[in-house]
Amino acid sequence: MTTAPSPPAITATGLRKSFGDHVVLDGIDLRVPEGTVFSLLGPNGAGKTTTVQILSTLIGADGGEVRVAGHDLAREPDEVRAAIGVTGQFSAVDNLLTGEENLILMADLHHLGRAEGRRRAAELLERFDLVEAGRKTAATYSGGMRRRLDLAMGLVGDPRVVFLDEPTAGLDPRSRRGMWQIIRELVAAGVTIFLTTQYLEEADELADRIAVLDHGRLVAEGTADELKRRVPGGHIRLQFADARGLESATQTLGEVSRDNDALALRVPSDGSLRSLKTLLDRLDDESIEVEALTVHTPDLDDVFLALTGRSDKEMEGVR
Repeated sequence: MTTAPSPPAITATGLRKSFGDHVVLDGIDLRVPEGTVFSLLGPNGAGKTTTVQILSTLIGADGGEVRVAGHDLAREPDEVRAAIGVTGQFSAVDNLLTGEENLILMADLHHLGRAEGRRRAAELLERFDLVEAGRKTAATYSGGMRRRLDLAMGLVGDPRVVFLDEPTAGLDPRSRRGMWQIIRELVAAGVTIFLTTQYLEEADELADRIAVLDHGRLVAEGTADELKRRVPGGHIRLQFADARGLESATQTLGEVSRDNDALALRVPSDGSLRSLKTLLDRLDDESIEVEALTVHTPDLDDVFLALTGRSDKEMEGVR
């Protein structure tokens, strides 16, 4: 007996939003499977934050249909709010309260009882390694601690869908990787993560699927590997022990880039296992031995540059 697939955690069809004459979202479609990380990439002003604001009921759309956690966004906004958590670019933490007090305040907003609210706060302080800091005011927290507390506050209501809008912006590499581990643990527990980020490495590391938004339209969607294969520039580098091997391989393979000094060839490739096997089979048929082999595939920065005309490094200057 086969089990019916779970409905998607988020679906959007024809989502549109304008501010005056400026079109921010121009009819985008989204489908986010349950229990996955879906990352929305795009340069500043592409519409990422607006998308999150609409999906999390913070602002209304001008058109389109949306369902979140099984609820119609337009007809059941309260049910959607009860099922989601949101962590934005700017922390919702109250600096005058302790970490524990921030969590208890959030528990009150979720109408948890006093005992349940304190239990939930203690559980989250433990989970996010904030027990020792829990009785200190948030004003004393480091950037990484504030982000962990902010995310913990978004989880007080035990949401099944969590929107993370630039959750690691401004964090040092160690704190960023700590947040990545927390996100992985949430997904392992069945939570769906909708992640917007300008850190392409972050999307590559975490996302099951990635969509690229530019000028209000989705210009590409797929896994990280699928998107990388869409960009030319992938190749296999072959290095040989001597000039004889290099010459034999050149004659066998034909259209290749040759480096005589390094005794190496660069063979165009889409990075797939099939293309690698085909190449090795051709060399084996001619009894040509390769001393070293490396596969080079475009990274997400190459993808982003090809699709939007902007690179990750260019975006860091305007983040």
